[in-house]
Order: sequence, then structure tokens, then C-alpha cells
Amino acid sequence: MEDKSQPSFKRELLAALPSLRAFAISLIGRHDRADDLVQDTIMKAWAKQDHFEMGTNMKAWLFTILRNELYSQMRKSGREVQDSDGLFTESMAMHPSQYGALDLQDFKKALDQLPPDQREAIILVGASGFPTMRRPKSVAVPWAPSRAASTGPASGCRSCCRYQARLILAPTPPRRR
Repeated sequence: MEDKSQPSFKRELLAALPSLRAFAISLIGRHDRADDLVQDTIMKAWAKQDHFEMGTNMKAWLFTILRNELYSQMRKSGREVQDSDGLFTESMAMHPSQYGALDLQDFKKALDQLPPDQREAIILVGASGFPTMRRPKSVAVPWAPSRAASTGPASGCRSCCRYQARLILAPTPPRRR
């Protein structure tokens, strides 16, 4: 049983709550955030009550904890980025490298199964940067006009190569348009 003449830690802590809340509101200005700050302060003070010497100024000790907690929260919020929709996180995310390597292996297998003229056309257009609207003289690809606006020697070859690649990569043959 505790002595009534000596104030206990719990009683002094409860007695300081109104002053602590008023101090938090004066620092922050918003009641909801001030209440959260007071709650964090009380939790820290309760966890470290063995560091407090009874008979010293409890309010001063609690105000110091509250102020330091506010500073910590402000520093932390300065490093945090608001990303409620996840766009920032998505831009920072990196896909595992093994998927790219597996895709490249699949592409090489499919490329090796294409006829040599189609393989050369894909390599020239994709890797060498030749425009798809004109055919290099070194490639003997027949002219295959298409219904689309981008007609030219490579457009028919390109669609033929895509069809061939889908046949090789897909478990079931795709429908031809």
C-alpha cells in the first residue's frame, strides 16, 4: 500500500495531463494531432518512469519528452513521402532481373526458329534502328502492303514475323486476322 502523503508517479502523471494537452495544442494547433502527441508522450514517460526522480518537476520532464517527440515526428515526416495511390512506390519498384533474362531466352529461341529472311528483318528493324517504313536493300523481303496507314515493305514482313513468333511462343496457335 502506498503512502497518501507521497505523490505517486501515476497521480503526478495524471495531474499533468491538462497542462500537457494545452502545451501540445499550442505547439501544433490541431486538437487531434495534439492528443496523439500527448498519448505518445505519456507512453514514453510510462516506459521510462524509472529514469524520473520523485520530488523533481514532473511537468518539466513531461514537457521535455513532448517537445522531443514533436521534433522527432517532424524530422520523420520530412523524410516521408505521401504516396496514397502508390505511384511513387511503383516507380521505385524494380522487377526481378531473372524475368528479363527468361524473356530474352524465350525471344532468342523464337528468333532462331524464324526463317532467315524474317530473322534478319526483325534484327534490322528492332536492333539496328532501321525505320519500318523502308526496307534496306540488303534484305530481300517481298512488298506486302497492308490495310493500315503504315504500309511499306517491312509492314507486311513485320506482321508475318509477329505471327510466326506467336506460333512459336504460344501453346495454341493464335487466330489469324
